[in-house]
Amino acid sequence: MSFTGKYELQSQENFEPFMKALGLPDEQIQKGKDMKSISEIVQDGNKFKVTVTTGSKVLSNEFTIGEECEMELLTGEKVKAVVHMEGNNKLVATLKGLKSVTELNGDTITHTMTLGDLTYKRISKRI
Repeated sequence: MSFTGKYELQSQENFEPFMKALGLPDEQIQKGKDMKSISEIVQDGNKFKVTVTTGSKVLSNEFTIGEECEMELLTGEKVKAVVHMEGNNKLVATLKGLKSVTELNGDTITHTMTLGDLTYKRISKRI
């Protein structure tokens, strides 16, 4: 199953408390919570490039399944991580205590991030 495509954010749960826990300033959280977000994923075998555009902010990460890479967090911090594939439709990574799971079902991507007992969920549809 290929992840390649553009996806538009449809809904999100726990945005504000999660972003506060990450340490984002309130002003940035308020600006970001109602903005449209587009994720573009390009998959070439085990190589991925993921670009998330929210307003004027662009976050782009590239990785190869099973290999250590440097990823940029929402806070702008860069951390080392290894992304694993579970089955043929789930990408799983742990970055600095944050667990990230991206699951593709048909034309819907569900991205769940967990930090301690806080879970943030984003649901995006292919456009």
